[in-house]
Amino acid sequence: MWLIFTDLDGALLDHDTYSCDAALPALERLRRGSIPLVFTTSKTRAEVEQWRRRLDNHHPFIVENGGAIFVPKGYFPFVPPGSVVRDEYDVIEFGDRYESLVQALEAAARQAQCRVLGFHAMTTEQVAECCDMPLEQAALAKQREYDEAFQILDEQKSEALLRALEERGKRWTRGGRFYHVMGNSDKAAAVASLRALYEKARGQVATVGLGDGLNDAPFLNAVDIPVLIRSRFAVELQAAVPRGKLTEHPGPEGWNRALLEVIED
Repeated sequence: MWLIFTDLDGALLDHDTYSCDAALPALERLRRGSIPLVFTTSKTRAEVEQWRRRLDNHHPFIVENGGAIFVPKGYFPFVPPGSVVRDEYDVIEFGDRYESLVQALEAAARQAQCRVLGFHAMTTEQVAECCDMPLEQAALAKQREYDEAFQILDEQKSEALLRALEERGKRWTRGGRFYHVMGNSDKAAAVASLRALYEKARGQVATVGLGDGLNDAPFLNAVDIPVLIRSRFAVELQAAVPRGKLTEHPGPEGWNRALLEVIED
């Protein structure tokens, strides 16, 4: 059984337009084959829910760089161990609470004397402009629970800032547009946990991972077949994921061709 984990921005979705039209053939192939497609992203639950509705996706999903797994109630023939009920989901939480991340970021910025701009301090209009997205989507992106996205305004002080975050017991990573601060969580741990649930329910699975950013490296190293979607981080990502296959094309076109090649092989 195939099990597909994918990043969204810059992979399934075009980095600039957020379109996934070029990926429609592979998406249809997954639907025909009843192959689970698990969104594994830095996006919030609210953002992912919008994309699940648009793409008619009913599978579990991983949010905010591994902060939590949201499993639709009744998806598995058992309640996921360690989960809590929230709305229509069984939720497995890995990340620290958002408030503690904001406090750590602000304290680290003071220590490093480095100016930062986090989502908590940005208006919806500012987020929309930075991400080149409609206001409605920007409002969803601000509904953060386990991960704070931020910009470093004094790049020459970035090392001191990131070190100060680590001293406070927080992890950080870098996505396509922003740095992210999080607790003791990452996409790899969430992917491994969700894979175990699928294998408990359905037997052995073969996993494919698709991503384009450095924050995807941990989970790409955790899957059987890692696919690196071409981006400006390609060289660094290849070094971080030596087993990964780099696509010829970026975004959904590269995503589409690579996935069809894997599952049709």
